[in-house]
Amino acid sequence: MDSNELKKTIITQAAAAKLASRKLSQLKTDQKNRILTSIADALVKNKDDILFHNGIDIDAAKDAGLSESLIDRLTLNDKRIAEMSRGLKEVAALPDPVGEIAADWTPPAGIHIQKVRVPIGVIGFIYESRPNVTTDAAGLCLKAGNAVVLRGGSEAINSNHAIVKVMNNAAREAGLPEGAVQFVETTDRQAVLEMIKLDSLIDLVIPRGGEEMIKFIREHSTIPVLSHGKGLCHVYIDEKADTEMAVKIAINAKCQRPGVCNAMETLLVHKNIAGKILPQLCSAYKEAGVEVRGCPVAKKIVPQIVDAKEEDWSTEYLSLTLSVKIVDTIDEAIFHINKYGSGLSESIVTGDKSAAEKFLNEVDAAAVFHNASTRLHDGGVFGLGSEIGISTQKLHARGTMGLKELTSTKYKVYGSGEIR
Repeated sequence: MDSNELKKTIITQAAAAKLASRKLSQLKTDQKNRILTSIADALVKNKDDILFHNGIDIDAAKDAGLSESLIDRLTLNDKRIAEMSRGLKEVAALPDPVGEIAADWTPPAGIHIQKVRVPIGVIGFIYESRPNVTTDAAGLCLKAGNAVVLRGGSEAINSNHAIVKVMNNAAREAGLPEGAVQFVETTDRQAVLEMIKLDSLIDLVIPRGGEEMIKFIREHSTIPVLSHGKGLCHVYIDEKADTEMAVKIAINAKCQRPGVCNAMETLLVHKNIAGKILPQLCSAYKEAGVEVRGCPVAKKIVPQIVDAKEEDWSTEYLSLTLSVKIVDTIDEAIFHINKYGSGLSESIVTGDKSAAEKFLNEVDAAAVFHNASTRLHDGGVFGLGSEIGISTQKLHARGTMGLKELTSTKYKVYGSGEIR
């Protein structure tokens, strides 16, 4: 496909989504729920076809030498398809934000004003690797009354094509307006650049993937962009932490799924508990295959760990690698996090409530945790059904983005002849 044909195709798809968004915004809650439930059932019914095409992508990824963490993110199986289906049904069961009255008042002018939640319109969703994200994004967009233009990564092209085909067939039969879910089938990267210039057709771009991709989109888009740059998350073990709890959280935050944005990349440990807990942790990390890189004080406690360099404190490994720093005070921990962190997920483990509140109040991040793993920063865990992404920006949404974050507001003003 030459550049002119590609541009024309993207414009046609975005225009169709824009037209569909007008109709979609007027659907009743039960109609949208019926569409989501139909898609959920169709995913399970057609799982063999989806897994077949996913297998093609996995084989190609292995041949291309992609990392194990990337292949894991790409891989679908019966369990993950069941989770995709369940996620859609959970979104269907959630309250519909569209039409919600956020505020209601009558000012001195005598007019009656309501601030009401409305769909954003057309969401351009650009993502990498994880084909299960296709249904998460589409489901949330549709429930919030938005059309969506999906552009997945080249490594998941066959999986995404199969999933969108199943989705659209099921949704159309259930009453979804034609064109509401668009899928950009080309793997040509020029398609992304064409998408993010269509500010007359696409209302919001949400990228989800690697730091470089997101940086490129932020720099070149003429459409508002909502995203996070990278996920450089910390766990701070305070001097008054429960050792057993701290070990459990620190292992989970790093090892449960190291290739995702809310996995821990740097562990901070108070000097008064480091001698007790660090050898135990390093032993567990070694057993889990984690390479630990430590500051000079950490190396004195556990000599066999690797020397940490300055760049380690600002590196998102997305793998079984961890940097460890011993700190003298909670203030030093907070300073380190605010300096090097990405503002996504940060956690303190402590039995001291005042220390916990200090950390929660002073750390600048979208989600701050007390005695819990950073891995819990997730739409499903937060009871949002699923998420379209996590934002580290502060306008208009921050943190895990669910249904309400996919709406805007408008004022409905009722008068009886008032003029100015």
